[in-house]
Amino acid sequence: MPVSLQLLSQFTLLQPLPREALEPLSTRMNLRQFARRGMVMSKDSPVQELGFLVDGRLQGVDFTVDGRSVGMYFVDPGDYFGELSLVDGQPPSEFVVAAVKSTVAFLDATAARELILGHPALAQAVMVRLAQRVRTVMAQRTLLGLPNPFQRLCVLILQLPQRMVDGVAEIEQPPTHQELAIMINASRETVTRAFQLLFLHKVLVREGNALRLTQPVLLKDIAEGRADPPKA
Repeated sequence: MPVSLQLLSQFTLLQPLPREALEPLSTRMNLRQFARRGMVMSKDSPVQELGFLVDGRLQGVDFTVDGRSVGMYFVDPGDYFGELSLVDGQPPSEFVVAAVKSTVAFLDATAARELILGHPALAQAVMVRLAQRVRTVMAQRTLLGLPNPFQRLCVLILQLPQRMVDGVAEIEQPPTHQELAIMINASRETVTRAFQLLFLHKVLVREGNALRLTQPVLLKDIAEGRADPPKA
């Protein structure tokens, strides 16, 4: 099924391209839908593709030697994934699963490499993304080295994308408790209890689907070990 030019122009990576460069991609990309928790990309698959998220939300995950899942990053609509395999020709380094029902457009590896190598702006964007991935992995290793899961959660909350609303930092679409749990190597129940305490002491306030960081200084102090987590 061809992907429309209007849809292609919504993908951040492809926005610098002129129409004549987008048109050949329309017939080379295909759309696939995935149910919640469906496997979108597997590190065990020899197939190499560059994926673009149309709608929904994806999460990159891997598993420890004892079978516990570890969350690594999220993919939101308009973003892309699978770029590492394009660079080194190896299978993906992690699994990508659908956090919610999602639609993904895929471009085969050969066409994706030709596209990126033929457009310096795209090559630069991919290099920046790979650098961000390395920094994220390093931050994740530091986070997982903290002994207290409450502290790890506070660090992660502060790392999530934020916007300012009426002078207060807000996380517009926070991950679920389960998604946060696998990112800090804790149980969902532990994350839920921690949120209950943060809400009780007004460190965080929920506004619809968003989280407002009403006491960011205290949150940072807990994250950096200068303050103890609040008590019930």
